[in-house]
Amino acid sequence: METVLKERLGPTLEAAARSPFYAARGVPAGRDELAAYPLTTKQDLRDAYPFGLLAVDRAELATYHESSGSSGVPTASYYTPADWEDLVERYARKHVGIRPDDLFLVRTPYALMITGHLAHAAARSRGATVVPADNRSLAMPYAKVVRVLHDLGVTLTWSLATDTLIWAAAARLKGLRPEKDFPALRALFVGGDPLGPAKKKRIAEIWAAPVVEEYGATETGSLAGECPYGKLHLWADRALFEVHDPVTGQTTPTGRGQLVVTPLYREAMPLLRYNLEDAVEVSTPGCPCGWELPVVRVLGRSAWTVRAGAAALSQGDVEDLVFGLPAEYGVMFWRARASAGSLLVQIEVPSPYAGRAARELRQALGDAYGIETVVEPLPPGTLVPSRLLTTEPEVMKPRGLFGEGEDWNKALEYY
Repeated sequence: METVLKERLGPTLEAAARSPFYAARGVPAGRDELAAYPLTTKQDLRDAYPFGLLAVDRAELATYHESSGSSGVPTASYYTPADWEDLVERYARKHVGIRPDDLFLVRTPYALMITGHLAHAAARSRGATVVPADNRSLAMPYAKVVRVLHDLGVTLTWSLATDTLIWAAAARLKGLRPEKDFPALRALFVGGDPLGPAKKKRIAEIWAAPVVEEYGATETGSLAGECPYGKLHLWADRALFEVHDPVTGQTTPTGRGQLVVTPLYREAMPLLRYNLEDAVEVSTPGCPCGWELPVVRVLGRSAWTVRAGAAALSQGDVEDLVFGLPAEYGVMFWRARASAGSLLVQIEVPSPYAGRAARELRQALGDAYGIETVVEPLPPGTLVPSRLLTTEPEVMKPRGLFGEGEDWNKALEYY
């Protein structure tokens, strides 16, 4: 990694100097100066919208993207064809390889986000057949996802981790068993939301298939991938990573805080010490895989971290305990709300296990964080309504002419 850093840091700083944003701020001369350089923030990217970070002629761009805006106003990102070669190579670094005989279901948004386009391009680079299922689209409801998974014999999927649980619920409502009735499924590739070991294990049990985690962002592409031993490794041969403590302002190579990244193979939009504002834990344990790369655990957006009493909780903290409940309880969906002195957690759980699950989760949260907790067990279908899992909304093309007896109030309802 040191060799890569020495080779790539110079060109990275030179590219940054061609960006209006960094040209105005000033660019560090080398690694020592970079260590003291101000962090690039999401607000900086918003202020530079749309092309204030562009470091090449606009004619050299291949694609333009915007983030999901899950923690604020979306940010713009752009890539050259050479940038895309790097993006695709990093995404395809799965220990469960993408093969020409795979049917790869891409169930993340296309549109302006990069995630669907990236998985699509990586799958095609390996010769796989892509099933472009999209997400957040009326044209591809959950019932249709389940049908496609089953009828086509999909072998690989790419989605949010939580989405795989929703598919399972939809499949069961259709009379299908996720662990039995999808025998072609080789693996579920997931990313985009927190995935602790308990949740990951539960998803793998439900689908009887390995869960392979990916971590990245629209602004950067893939930043980490999972090795055969289940560790999520940062691609430190492609980027420089740091951990920022927002309280002390210090940055260190490892520890718990916000992930800061300096991509080393980026032409169109160089980023210097970009703070993703994701809450992470980074460590350097020895791993039998031999990759010799740092290990990261993604805890969620820092904006999603809340205080309950004296405890600061991330989504991952709570989710670990929710999915630590016995599998037989059938808990897949939950939500929580923190107040000054307590935490309210709601879980969907079948009635035979409701009281037991509530008591055990309340005890676990109290033991782990010393907070007053109220756990409300709810019937299945409360947090994720059954109608969401079974209906297929009518999606019309633009139409103005209707026959007698037809509902012409649908004339403009083609969304």
